[in-house]
Amino acid sequence: MSTLTSWKKSSYSGGGNGNTCVEVADQDTHIAVRDSKTPTRAVLTFPAPAFIGALKTASLA
Repeated sequence: MSTLTSWKKSSYSGGGNGNTCVEVADQDTHIAVRDSKTPTRAVLTFPAPAFIGALKTASLA
């Protein structure tokens, strides 16, 4: 999956070399999330509407 997907690092990756964050990728109907420190390990996928809805809800809290 990681070779066919365009990954983007979180804007909250902090200083240094920026590898202590999560990366996300838009896969049409799903959003994929992985740990940038170990990109070859597990990838979580979420339905895009549910993922975006959860982010909106969290930002209001």
